[in-house]
Parts: sequence; structure tokens; C-alpha cells
Amino acid sequence: MQTVAAATGRRNWLRLFFLFCSNMKASVLALLLCWLLVLGTGTLYYPKWDKPGSEATISWDVSGYYLYLPALFIYKDMKQCGFYEKILTNYQPTPDFQQAFRHEASGNYVFKYSSGQAFLMAPFFFAGHFVAKKTLWLNDGYSFPYQLAISIGMLFYALLGVWLLRKVLIRFFSDNITAITLLTVVFATNYLNYAAIDGAMTHNTLFTIYAGLLLITIRFYEAPSVQKALLLGSLCGLATLIRPTEIISALIPLLWATGSVAALRQRVHFFFKNTRYLLAAGFMMAAFIAVQPLYWKWASGDWVVYSYQDQGFSWLKPHLYDGFFSSRSGWITYTPVMLLALAGMPFLYRKSKELFWGTAVFSFLFIYICFAWDIWWYGGSLGIRSMVQAYPVLAIGLAALYERMANTVSWKKAVIAFFVLFCTYYNFWLTHQAHKGGLLRAGEMTDAYLWAILLRNKVPDETQLLLDNKDQFVKTPKAASEIYFNDFEQVSPDHVTTDYAVAGKSLFLNQSKQTTPEFSFPFSNRSRSWLRVSADFRSGQKEWNTWRMAQFIVKFYNRGEMVKWNHIRVFRILNENETRRISLDAQLPDQPFDQVAVTFWNADSDKPLLIDNLRVLLLEN
Repeated sequence: MQTVAAATGRRNWLRLFFLFCSNMKASVLALLLCWLLVLGTGTLYYPKWDKPGSEATISWDVSGYYLYLPALFIYKDMKQCGFYEKILTNYQPTPDFQQAFRHEASGNYVFKYSSGQAFLMAPFFFAGHFVAKKTLWLNDGYSFPYQLAISIGMLFYALLGVWLLRKVLIRFFSDNITAITLLTVVFATNYLNYAAIDGAMTHNTLFTIYAGLLLITIRFYEAPSVQKALLLGSLCGLATLIRPTEIISALIPLLWATGSVAALRQRVHFFFKNTRYLLAAGFMMAAFIAVQPLYWKWASGDWVVYSYQDQGFSWLKPHLYDGFFSSRSGWITYTPVMLLALAGMPFLYRKSKELFWGTAVFSFLFIYICFAWDIWWYGGSLGIRSMVQAYPVLAIGLAALYERMANTVSWKKAVIAFFVLFCTYYNFWLTHQAHKGGLLRAGEMTDAYLWAILLRNKVPDETQLLLDNKDQFVKTPKAASEIYFNDFEQVSPDHVTTDYAVAGKSLFLNQSKQTTPEFSFPFSNRSRSWLRVSADFRSGQKEWNTWRMAQFIVKFYNRGEMVKWNHIRVFRILNENETRRISLDAQLPDQPFDQVAVTFWNADSDKPLLIDNLRVLLLEN
């Protein structure tokens, strides 16, 4: 009887739940689903506050945004940062102190990143600090309560951002179109990663600021007031203080609903007539922006400090193709569903020229600036991460396309639906591989490697070598002949050792011995054949830093001039205390060559490496 009663109770609860959902607006239901996905991903799937070292919430760039808070309120040492060596030792948020640089004239440290994100983190920092002081956790700014508080705060901003975006979209589109657009942005784009997992990056909070800016702009022109103008200026100023290039956010309130030259003239006339609004917004924007030069002046003596040093913009040659399509980190490559947002712009123009011009001008200028940055792949990024904050604006174009598709033939709807569902699965797969799966190597991806791992969850170890070398002979060769062998028994004693040697004598690399001689032999072949160069490698300790991994290199020369070279990083697949035979494939170059050389380089690593039994095979297709 109890079992029957329990089953009946569950059915009643399910009926109530489905009744509740059936009476709910589609866009509200979509909002709840988006919230559940973000919260579930951030708290159940990958809670960063519980991760160590460089996977923690406060790590890498985030530790730079955050640095203002502990330096000012806990250690009261913003100029010399004497506390940070201990933080590096205890928490390892980055390999070294990358968050600031020594200003030559003043001798003080100047923080690399602007202070805007620290403003948004501050309430949660103080909450974490309060908990740390009341518990047994260290109140050092980096222990568990701080990590948890910042993570919760960033999830709050994410939920707020999606809520604000719904408020914007529902002003111009039907409830169903708003629902589909919300689901697409959260489920099918890299916003999911930067809202739920890497939410402490600036892109999450800027997404929310842009969504709020759009909503306040709409309300301002419906009923202008000084209070709304102050809020508009504050949002634009805060966005700029977070990332200086976000100064273009001011274009949104300035150009909103100006669909013609006449409308633009009316806007100018409106501000001439109502200068108090312009002055109020300008004052608040300037007040926020002024925080950074005031800090620079206090820290260094200079009003303006370019804290990114050798990193800058190529304004005349933006990296447009790479920014869109490169396998390294291309925006469309890793968030293909946003093609629909761009494709929706012509439909937005037909729907409303007033809505189109402000949206389009901001979007295309934002893309241009984003891809003009010389570090266009934005370091360890899942796609072009700096595009995420523009999604509230681009979502208007996406909604316009969905609105158009709602009135078209069924097969077109089916194609779009299939594409969006694929993009959703692809986005979930990418998000998983960026964290738990481990196949996504942010900032290192190549065409060959991406195709080899695409939608897979497990691949052979050797697949990782495609990150360095696109040449890989995967077929069974018709013939294979050895054209060179060296066991290094006759090599100069300066380059070999018998200690822990693979056999007899082995080449060795260590901190003081960074390179080996080039082992060369005459060879020429005009066919499109391949070489497979292999050697035995023995490690004691594994080098984890990609850029310091020992390299296995083959070079092709013609009359002493190098015409081609291939390389791999052996520690991608060589583990600690392991002996392993590793192969490097190279397709013979198109241009003439007369000599092949093989060499090894330790790339400034201090990890010792032994090498033996070098063999070169000619593989025939």
C-alpha cells in the first residue's frame, strides 16, 4: 500500500509540474532552463572553487583582475606586492608573477589589468573575507572561502545577464522567438563556458553590463531622465574600466533607434536641447574611467601606463580570417551558431532600420577591434572569448533570423533546427573537452589535431603530436626502407652519457646542455614520399610547460639553406620515468633538397632527457 501511495504521489507531483510548465510563458521557461544549465554546470559539473592551482577560480588572468582587492584591503601593499611570493608558493595560481610588472622609473609594481572587474568582485571578496576570519580558513585572500565567494558572485552576474537579455528581446520579438534565442545563446555558444565555469573572466560580467545597457537605453528613450542617464554613463564607464576597448559601448545609447540621417539629426538635436542628460552620462562615465589613471599616477608617477607592454593592435591589418575561422581559436570555428546572428542582420534591416543601424555599427566595429588585437587567439581561450560580451547585441540579429525562419518553408526550418542542435552538442563537447575531457588544447589547436579529435572522447596518445606537426602518415606504406641509423656510440663524449642510458651510450639534454649536434646525411628524393624519424626517449621527470618541452626536429636543406622543417614536443606523450619510442613523420618537400638533418632541443627546460637509437625510414605511398 505504501508503494502504491508513493507512486501515486510522484505522479501527482509530475502532473502539477507539467501543468505549471504548460501555463508558463515560453521565454520564462527558457530562462529557467538557461539558469539551470548555468548553475548545474558551474556547481555540479565543474565547480572551480574546489579546484587546485591554475584550475582554481582565482587563477591566471582572474588573479590579475582580483589582485587589487587582497593587495589593498588585506596586505596594504599595492606597490611592492611582497606578499605574492607566498601566494605563488601556497596556491600556484600562475607559474610566476604575471599579474604585474616592475615599472622602471618608479621601481614599483604596476598591475597589468584594469581595475573594473575588481569593483564587481568586491562585495563577494568581502563576504569571503568575513567567512575566512570567522572560521579556521586562512584570511589571506586566496583560501577556500574567497574562491567560493567569487565563484558564487560570478554565477549571480551570469543569471542576471540572461534575465536582462530576455527583458531586451521581449521588447522586439515574440515570446517564442525570445525563448529560442535565449536557449541558443546559452546552450549553443561559448557563453556557457564563460558564464558557468570561467565566469570570473571579464566576459561574463561584460555580457551582463551590455544586456543592462541595452535595456536602460530602451527605457531612457521611452522616458528620458537624469537618473537613467547617470546609469547609462555608469555602465559605459564600468565596461571601459574593465576593458578599455569597451569604450565603444557608448555607441549603443548614442546610436540607438537612429535608422536614417534624419533620425541621427534628431538625436543630435535632442542632446543639444537636453544637455543635462549628456552631461550626467558623461560625468559618470568619466568618473569610472578616471579610476585607472589615478591608480597609475599613484603607483608609478605617470598618468598613463601601457601595462600590456609588447602586446598591441594591428589596426591596418586585423586578423579577420584567423579570428573567424582559424582552428587555433577562431570564433566561428568554435561557436558556429553565431553565423546565424550575422546572417540575421539583413532580416533585422528589413524588420526595423532603427534597430538595425545601432546594432550593426556596434557589432562590426566590435569585431574589427577584437580581431585587430595581435594576440587574436586570446591565450588559453575556448574560441575568441572576447566576443562573448557582444552576444546581447548580436542576439538581436539572431532573433531576427529566427523570426524570418518562422514564416518560411518547413525544410528551411528543419535545416536551421538541425544546425542549432548540432551546435549545441558541439558546444557541450567542447566545454567538456576544455575541462574534464582534456582533448581541447586552448591556444594550441591545429587543423590536423581538431579534425583528429572532432566529437571524439578518446584518441591515441600520438594524436597529440598533431598539435606540433601536421604531417602524419596514417596509411600502411607500400614499402619502408631504412636510410639512416645512429646509436650514438661514436658521438663526442660531451653529448653522450652512460648513466641511465637506454643502451650503451645515449644522447642527453638537461639545463646546461640544451641542444645536440645536427645528425645529417645526404639524401634527395623528388617523389612525394615520407620520412619517419624515430628514437628512443627516456625521462626522469616530465616537463608540463608546453613551451619548455623538449623538441624532436627534422630539417631539409638544399645547398646549406633550410627549405623545410618539422618538429614535435616529446613530452606531450612521454611520461615521468618512462622509456618510449617516439616517431616524427615528415612529407618530403616539394622544392629540391640534398640533405636531411635531425636534432634535439630542450627548449630551456631543466628536465633531463636521454635519447638513443635514432632511425630514419623512407615510406613509399
